[in-house]
Amino acid sequence: MKEPLVPVIPMSHTAHIRSHRKPRRSATSSIALRAGVAGGVLSMAAAGASASASAAEPVTQTIELPTLTADMSAQVAQSAAATQQAAANYELRAERDAAAAKAAAEAKKDLAAAKKAEAKKKAAEAARKAAAERATRSTERATLSASTSASTSTSVSAPASGSVATVIAFLKAQVGDAYVMGATGPNAWDCSSLVQAAYKQVGVDLPRVSQDQSMAGTDVPLSSVQVGDILYWGGKGSAYHVGVYIGNGQYLDAANPSKGVVIQDLSGYPASGAVRVL
Repeated sequence: MKEPLVPVIPMSHTAHIRSHRKPRRSATSSIALRAGVAGGVLSMAAAGASASASAAEPVTQTIELPTLTADMSAQVAQSAAATQQAAANYELRAERDAAAAKAAAEAKKDLAAAKKAEAKKKAAEAARKAAAERATRSTERATLSASTSASTSTSVSAPASGSVATVIAFLKAQVGDAYVMGATGPNAWDCSSLVQAAYKQVGVDLPRVSQDQSMAGTDVPLSSVQVGDILYWGGKGSAYHVGVYIGNGQYLDAANPSKGVVIQDLSGYPASGAVRVL
């Protein structure tokens, strides 16, 4: 059997040189590619349509709420009642606290008013008492001045036996007056001005200062001192204080700024010496 003959096709002289052009895709490949792309697009469209159809379907599953039982209703009602009671108790407590605070403020105000009224009452009483004492002193001084004028008109050089009583009466009328250094009455004295004024009531003129008054009259031992004798403290001629003995171990003097004119016990402040001018 004879082999078939192969036709010989003459080649171009450039056939051995490779072309720089990209090889063209065959029509079959292009058709296959196009068919694949179209199939993918159709698949995506079908999936979207399926999803839309699924989304549009109504949900048939339901969620059941818990059933409100009688026990739960009782608990809710009890809780509400407890809350309401607590609110009522709180409001009542607030009202009581406010009432107590108001009562305390009113009591404090009443107490302050009572104290103020009591203070005014005491001040008025003190003023009335002071006025009464001043009136009494004025009366005693007027009476003493009148009796002194009568006694001095009869005997100035030699006072009568009642002169000592006049001196003591004048001194006692000044008890409670103030002590002021250098003052000479009628409501404030120092020690020597009071003694000088007392003896002047019976016509006896004494020196103004305590040093000179300790040198007046006759020296008297303290063991023999009598009512109306002048007591002095310090050395004779250099005494720094004077007073008058009024009997029963007491003397009267203008003591100091804190005491004023007072009656004191001689035992508490023994004198240095005494002189007698009546």
